[in-house]
Amino acid sequence: MRMPAIFLGHGNPMNAIEQNAYTKAWRDIGSGIPRPSGIVAVSAHWYLPATLVLAMEKPRTIHDFGGFPRPLYEVTYPAPGDPALATRIRELLAPMEVGLDHRWGFDHGTWSVLRHVFPTADIPVVQISIDETQPAEFHYQIGQRLRSLRDEGVLIMGSGNLVHNLHAYAWGRHPVEPFEWAVRFERQARTLLQRGDHQPLVAYESLGADAMLSAPTPDHYLPLLYVMGASEKNDAVTFPVEGVDGGAVSMLAVQFDSRRGS
Repeated sequence: MRMPAIFLGHGNPMNAIEQNAYTKAWRDIGSGIPRPSGIVAVSAHWYLPATLVLAMEKPRTIHDFGGFPRPLYEVTYPAPGDPALATRIRELLAPMEVGLDHRWGFDHGTWSVLRHVFPTADIPVVQISIDETQPAEFHYQIGQRLRSLRDEGVLIMGSGNLVHNLHAYAWGRHPVEPFEWAVRFERQARTLLQRGDHQPLVAYESLGADAMLSAPTPDHYLPLLYVMGASEKNDAVTFPVEGVDGGAVSMLAVQFDSRRGS
């Protein structure tokens, strides 16, 4: 059975330990799809000048943030790694230079959502880094080359945020209306995704001021391109999580699923 490909807006790290509309929707995603044999995760928080694949049998949980309550630092996500899947990814990406990494682990872009999607932490997870030196098309093409993993029972997951502007983010717990530019860009992206028109989203820097305000840095946007690349033409596109946090961080999830598209 072909697995979905899913992009999740992970937002504030506190979502890892909170119960809210976003975390409930993440749990519903996990219960609504077949159990994968493995997960390939692309997180906004493993962003460096190389393409690496996590190849450890027992990856550590990384608390890559500061200034949060102690309970957040006590969270672990003890899912196993999968060195064989890491090697398979390297084969699919050949002759691209891909390193097998034994030092990283699960950063919060991965574990903060997976602990809700698959709380038992018993499905092998392999992270792929985002090469910060490469253009957007490069990341989309990696997704295309990993697409066949979906037919091998592997869930391809990107974790970032379609809109992620921390300079405009309203810190604190009071409700804030989304900025108009954030709403407009999310609406534009949803329309293009539903049409299957990926190239404008790959070349997102050409989409104007709304796109530049929504993705002032590429790290949180690029995981979406891996998931888009892994999609099939007949996939149904749904948005199982919606909302904008702090006015400037989109929590939108994008799911490509052939079971609903057939």
